[in-house]
Amino acid sequence: MQLEEKQSLVRTYYRTLSDAWGPQNWWPAASPFEVIVGAYLTQNTAWTNVEKAMANLRSAKALSVNGIRRLSLTELERLIRPSGYFRQKAQRLKIFVDFLDRKYGSSLAKLFARPTALLREELLALNGVGPETADAILLYSGNHPVFVVDAYTRRILARHEILPAETPYEDVRRLVEEALAPLAEIVQKPGILSSAPSASAVPPAPHPPTIMSASNRTALPQIYNEMHGLIVGVGKGFCRKSQPLCDGCPLQPFLPRLK
Repeated sequence: MQLEEKQSLVRTYYRTLSDAWGPQNWWPAASPFEVIVGAYLTQNTAWTNVEKAMANLRSAKALSVNGIRRLSLTELERLIRPSGYFRQKAQRLKIFVDFLDRKYGSSLAKLFARPTALLREELLALNGVGPETADAILLYSGNHPVFVVDAYTRRILARHEILPAETPYEDVRRLVEEALAPLAEIVQKPGILSSAPSASAVPPAPHPPTIMSASNRTALPQIYNEMHGLIVGVGKGFCRKSQPLCDGCPLQPFLPRLK
C-alpha cells in the first residue's frame, strides 16, 4: 500500500467515526494539570483505576501543582494507590512538579509556551515520561499539535494492514499527523465536528463533557484530539486484543478480508 493510500484511509476512518459517533469528550479533566496527572497515572492501568486515584486526590484537595508539592511522598503514594505502580508514579509526579517549579516558575502557561519540539524533548528527558505520555500532555493539556499513539492505534492500523504492529512509535505518529493535517483547514469551528452522530451507532461508554474536553482548541490539535478519542472508542468497544467484535464497528467495511 502506497503512502498516499494509507493517508487517505486514515482520513476516511476519521470521517467515518466522526459521522457515526460525534465528539468523544476526551480527555476527561477539569484542568490542564489534572490532564498531566492523569497522563502519568494511566500508564499500565485501566482508566477506571485512574479515576479512583484522581477522586482520592480531589478529596484531599491535592489535584493541583501546590497540592502535589505539599504532599509527602508517602501520602501521595497512598492516594494514588488504586492506579497501580503507585510508588513509581508518585515519585514521577514529584519530579514533574520539581521540573515545573525550577524551569518555569510553577507556571503551566510558561511551560506550554515553549515550541512543541523543544518541549517534547524536555518532557521525554523526565523520568517515567515516554512518547505516549509526553504527547498526551502536549496535546490534551497544552494544545500542541501532536497525535497520541496508543496500543489501540497500533492494533487498528495493523489489523487493517495499514502499518505493521511493530512499526516504531514516531513512524505511526508521523503517518497519522500528516494524514489528518489537511482536515484542519476545513474545520468550521474548533471543538465542534461538522456532522452529527448517527442514531444507529453509539460508541462504548462515551464520557460526558468536562472543562478540558469542551474547551476551545486550535483546529489541528482538535482534529488529533478527536481522532485519538475515536480510536479509543473503537479499541475498547470493538477492536479488542483477543476477541475482536467487528460486527457493528463503523470501520468493519474497511477490513482487508472483507474487500
